[in-house]
Amino acid sequence: MRAAEIFAGAGGLTIATAQAGFKHAALIELDDFACETIRANQGPQGSLAKDWPLFQKDIRAFDYASIDGEIDLMCAGLPCQPFSLGGKGMAHQDPRDMFGEVVRAVRSLQPRAILIENVKGLLRPALKDYFEYLLLALASPNLVRRVSQSWREHLLMLQRRRPQDDLKYDINVEVVNAADYGVPQWRERVLIVAFRSDLKIEWSAPEATHSLDALLWQQWKTGEYWERHRLSRSRRGLMSRRIASRDTNVRKLELLENKAQPWKTVRDAIADLPRAVDSKKAASMQNHFLIPGARAYSGHSGSLLDEPAKTLKAGDHGVPGGENTLSLGGGKVRYFTVRECARLQTFPDAYAIKGAWTRAMRQIGNAVPVALGLAFTTQIRNHLQEAACTR
Repeated sequence: MRAAEIFAGAGGLTIATAQAGFKHAALIELDDFACETIRANQGPQGSLAKDWPLFQKDIRAFDYASIDGEIDLMCAGLPCQPFSLGGKGMAHQDPRDMFGEVVRAVRSLQPRAILIENVKGLLRPALKDYFEYLLLALASPNLVRRVSQSWREHLLMLQRRRPQDDLKYDINVEVVNAADYGVPQWRERVLIVAFRSDLKIEWSAPEATHSLDALLWQQWKTGEYWERHRLSRSRRGLMSRRIASRDTNVRKLELLENKAQPWKTVRDAIADLPRAVDSKKAASMQNHFLIPGARAYSGHSGSLLDEPAKTLKAGDHGVPGGENTLSLGGGKVRYFTVRECARLQTFPDAYAIKGAWTRAMRQIGNAVPVALGLAFTTQIRNHLQEAACTR
């Protein structure tokens, strides 16, 4: 099966799509540093990126006629700043709102399936009407918005869409926490999954593979978590205090039948990495060196070792102070290294992240976690294969 991706970024979702068995027909990305990252991982010694045809283009001027053949899956990790609180949440008033370009790509490529990832801020009550508009525009991409139309006028037209529209998509919206799919990070996201209506596919989301309950069981009841990390005693963190009391928590855990794997923690993700050093030249592993100047401040403290990391952020003006740091205790924090952040986003260790530290951290913060992307692209592939078998 063939895939195309717009707003490819550093390639997190692209890696996932490749691991799910899709062959890429095109990756479209404008950012110089993200493109440098993709190119750095190409060639005979490259990792998964060696067969990725990269187009470094402004998506608004891209001609989709340059992509030959049919596309089974189109992915889009489009800019989140128009919908995130950190990016001011200006939605359609933000020039970075690229949903219209996603619809244009769908209209041109007519893929069998679509996967879009963005922030949970899309679901804020203030954006309810605009989000409905985006979904309806995606469902009927051939009902094009005229230059003279406002999005509200186009919304009214879409709400009266004709049943005989020749290109239609069935839209599904999933709100997920990446930690439920093996990502060592508390990262809530909106995933939009769509299938071309002529395929008559009924979507079912992939089941969560990891759970908070299983982690609490191993930390509080069996001690398996601490034994695995060769620690002599449990070190209860913030997550434990979300339950009212220890006794109540243990009684609940005793009733559990934990079929899922435990949520992965920061310690699970980075414990086996070499010790990070202060010098880039002295680092024994690519992208694994310390940057000074980290600090915690009100509402933005560092992540704890024994729970999933807080959501890694790209930062609207550089790297955020609190979210991309590790708590060392006593109010002290340090920045995660780029390689540690890559681990927290489930990138392969062999995958190089290029650019200066702030640029590399921004690429990682903007990326789709590979494990989350793999769960959904694999499920999409399964649905497409089942549909092909029944036709």
